[in-house]
Amino acid sequence: MTKYFVSLIVLALTAGSCKEKSSQSDTTQTTNQPPMVTAPAFNADSAYAFIDRQVAFGPRVPNTPAHVQTGNYLAAKLKEFGCTVTEQTFVATTWDGKKLNARNIIGSINPQATKRILLASHWDSRPVADNDTDKADQKKPVTAANDGASGVGVLLELARTIQQAQKKPSVGIDLVFFDAEDWGNGEKAAGDTKDGLTVGGQPIDFIGFCLGSRYWSKNPHKPGYSAYYGILLDMVGAKGATFAKEGYSQQLAPSVVNTVWQTASRAGYSQFFVDQPGGPITDDHLAPNLIAKVPMIDIIHTNINSGGFFEAWHTADDNMSYIDRTTLKAVGQTLTQVLYNEE
Repeated sequence: MTKYFVSLIVLALTAGSCKEKSSQSDTTQTTNQPPMVTAPAFNADSAYAFIDRQVAFGPRVPNTPAHVQTGNYLAAKLKEFGCTVTEQTFVATTWDGKKLNARNIIGSINPQATKRILLASHWDSRPVADNDTDKADQKKPVTAANDGASGVGVLLELARTIQQAQKKPSVGIDLVFFDAEDWGNGEKAAGDTKDGLTVGGQPIDFIGFCLGSRYWSKNPHKPGYSAYYGILLDMVGAKGATFAKEGYSQQLAPSVVNTVWQTASRAGYSQFFVDQPGGPITDDHLAPNLIAKVPMIDIIHTNINSGGFFEAWHTADDNMSYIDRTTLKAVGQTLTQVLYNEE
């Protein structure tokens, strides 16, 4: 996960100022809202099965057979659910000079619609469990059930839900599975600011992460692509997950943040979508915002009290034991409702 320690430090240092500066915008407004339209039910059991299937291939590390097999599975599922599928194959260079055979996979629903919504998650696995307390496990690849597969599972189920619904959203939807997100190194890649991107005058340091989203943002799957807004899912499957309003999302797409959190609250999921500002996190939503000019937010699990991520983050323990259907339902139903509310 590109939920880098640099960002956690920033989170801790800026939490107070974020709360002070955002005292008005971070309060969920519930007045004068249009009625919620009827949206189909999101099936958490099905989303869980999609996550389990990804994990069964093994760690989805680029340049491995499991990575190729999983990518083939994802593309086939998107086609099965009626999506127009586009694949971007590219060679990504890592912070330490390795060449990765990478693959962004895009599934488009209602491709002729001019008003489009971008939904994304990364599908690769981290090559090392460097946050593991067991030194013997620190060089092993991460299974990545929550940190990657959970967001992809939710989006696959969303595509299946829409395909089977009697009434479908009128907007176009692009599901983008970014590759090569999780290869960075917080120490050795510090200073990775070659993209020249800034937020609030401060440079964005990707520290070697987000290779797939940066490639897509510079080379969108459709020339001149634009979207009304975007939503990134990251670590959205753990039991008791909490999603604060991520800092960069509030700066770059505050209206999208408010729409999603209001919808979650009205749908009964405010214990997950917490009406509280979070710190800025360098993740796959930044390049689409800053390069492709899509106002995109990040729904990402952070610990409300400590500011850290879920306890198995970047460890060998990020497996199916952490995936909870109740959390998947909260995220998936909220997204489904947001899309249908576009009517």
